[in-house]
Amino acid sequence: MSVTVLVGSQWGDEGKGKIVDLLSERYDVVVRYQGGANAGHTVEIGDKKYVLHLIPSGILRPGVVCVIGNGVVLDPEALLEEIKILEENGISVKGRLFISQNTHLIMPYHKLLDSISEKGKQKIGTTGRGIGPCYIDKYARRGIKINDLLNREMLKEKIRFNLEEKNALLKNIYNVEEMDIDAIINQYVEFDTTIDEYIKDVPSYLNSVIKEGKSVLLEGAQGTLLDVDFGTYPYVTSSHPTSGGACIGSGVAPTKITDVIGIVKAYTTRVGEGPFPTELTDETGEKLRKVGREFGATTGRPRRCGWFDAFLIKYSNMINGTTSVAITKLDVLDHFEEIKVCTGYEVDGRLLKTYPSDPLMMNRVKPVYTALPGWNTDTTGCRAYNDLPEATKDYLEFIAKEGDFKISIVSVGPERSQTFFV
Repeated sequence: MSVTVLVGSQWGDEGKGKIVDLLSERYDVVVRYQGGANAGHTVEIGDKKYVLHLIPSGILRPGVVCVIGNGVVLDPEALLEEIKILEENGISVKGRLFISQNTHLIMPYHKLLDSISEKGKQKIGTTGRGIGPCYIDKYARRGIKINDLLNREMLKEKIRFNLEEKNALLKNIYNVEEMDIDAIINQYVEFDTTIDEYIKDVPSYLNSVIKEGKSVLLEGAQGTLLDVDFGTYPYVTSSHPTSGGACIGSGVAPTKITDVIGIVKAYTTRVGEGPFPTELTDETGEKLRKVGREFGATTGRPRRCGWFDAFLIKYSNMINGTTSVAITKLDVLDHFEEIKVCTGYEVDGRLLKTYPSDPLMMNRVKPVYTALPGWNTDTTGCRAYNDLPEATKDYLEFIAKEGDFKISIVSVGPERSQTFFV
């Protein structure tokens, strides 16, 4: 039995999609356990590029079963579009894609409220995909689940109840035109007929295949520092991208987890608002963005870029119980004479012993850097650890020591073939 959790160890965009694609060859089932269509996992195979927002990238491996767990909030339009694109590329999802009956549905009013909220005084930097408002309804116990599609009259009643409240809000507070109740009902009734074949009792299914000795990979979206409890609150997502969220979002018990793999970019990036101690707003930061093609897979927004933060990674590894780490986008650093690594945070001349949870404190910290020599050598052709230049190996050994982790995978490019185990 092997049940592995794969988490983003930074602020997301670490390259989880590519690593899931690589690891899927070794697993029978891949499960997405939280988030929604606000995440984008990019995989390049030959001259084809696939950007998946909901369906695990394990779907690109023949025979692998993919599951969307109850911790995900599901946008019907995004799901159907992904299925269509995959099938147009000769990748069938029939019999290979299952969706938990307890998954909550993103409604049109969630997207509208999300976009309106982001225009307010406190900008979080959301994607406007309705993720936050959907989770709000979920925890306010007025959400609409896939199970609700089975009872048409109950579904209509729930949608009418929710829209009466949302329309009052849209009209009286935001001065926005009310939404058409009947049009939304018809849209979701039609959606029900389309996805019926994918619905499954996911907790029972997963525990059954684990009992049979099959291997399961639990895949998170976003990153640890965007966790609603352990991230840089309030500039966080609305769910738990950490390893603990894997159990809640899938129905697999903690005692079944055998490994936790953290995905770590060789430098640091962030999308949206919030503190970022190692951010570079100069030519070096722009160079990282340009060389690393740091633009969001979901929104196309330019990512904020900075040096590697080992102090952050040490905190992330503690929260997740990481057993090993996959280093991604190492090749981006091929082009730098000198590379800096943050080994600690300083506030008013005092070194912090633990990672600060207060955003006000985060905005005051000064990163403590160690400068390392660059290697100025193309690493994209390396296919084993020993192929790497000595300075590259020195860099990896240094960040592993400072971040207190063991490296198990290294990626030196976007292609499948440009990733190897250590």
